[in-house]
Amino acid sequence: MTDTKIPALTPEGNLSRYLQNIRKFPMLSQDQEYQLAKSWREDGDVDSAHTLVTSHLRLVAKIAMGYRGYGLPVAELISEGNVGMMQAVKRFDPEKGFRLATYAMWWIRASIQEYILHSWSMVKIGTTAAQKKLFFNLRKLKGQMSAIDDGDLSPEQVTKIADTLDVPENDVIQMNRRLAAPDNSLNAPLRQDGDGEWQDWLVDESESQEQVLAENEELTKRRALLQNAMKSLNEREQHILSERRLKEDPTTLEDLSQEYGISRERVRQIEVRAFEKLQKAIRNAAIEQNLAQG
Repeated sequence: MTDTKIPALTPEGNLSRYLQNIRKFPMLSQDQEYQLAKSWREDGDVDSAHTLVTSHLRLVAKIAMGYRGYGLPVAELISEGNVGMMQAVKRFDPEKGFRLATYAMWWIRASIQEYILHSWSMVKIGTTAAQKKLFFNLRKLKGQMSAIDDGDLSPEQVTKIADTLDVPENDVIQMNRRLAAPDNSLNAPLRQDGDGEWQDWLVDESESQEQVLAENEELTKRRALLQNAMKSLNEREQHILSERRLKEDPTTLEDLSQEYGISRERVRQIEVRAFEKLQKAIRNAAIEQNLAQG
């Protein structure tokens, strides 16, 4: 499907204009979808594949919006979702009786989650249980307190969230500002003569079974990758990296230098080298998983 083209969307692109453009592509009936999928699968008809992809771009955008809480550019999330959509079309078998949207949802989410996995530092972000809890539960707690989605929290709200999740108040403030990422362009009307706004059809931000499942699956995947990658380090590297980067209260270079009988600079060098090895191991493992799934 290298010839299949979709509406351009770059991180610098106009998101509102993109959302308007993709609404120009018609939705397909089940019969139309079946015929197009069969034409692509049996005859390699690129035009049919193009139609299948573009008719589902609204689905991609809707799913991508559900991952805005990770603080990454929405345009990039949509772009990655589009890649997943193309992979879904490439592998879709219309003879199995399912609609393409049902099959494609997995590929779209997998592509977006893979992008998030590579974009967030698996060691720096969520290094403690409390920080992970804050990362995944801040929006839920804000909703319970009727806090403004795209504004700063009041001192009382910050204190309540910090106490509930057992994290420093400053962490709550910084995470809230990082995850807010408002996009005012979504307030544009659907049509010049319409009453609704684009944000009216975006995915509900409240916790759902589907969202909870996706988050749990991602956490499990991240944890497994990190644990396996740690095995690539020797015992001293594992210990120093854990003490310096995986503890809520990191051990000082001085303490570790005394424990191992080496200089503080040598401890720092071992820490940096171990972190680089860990990143490489995680990246290679993620690529291998992606190839295996493909």
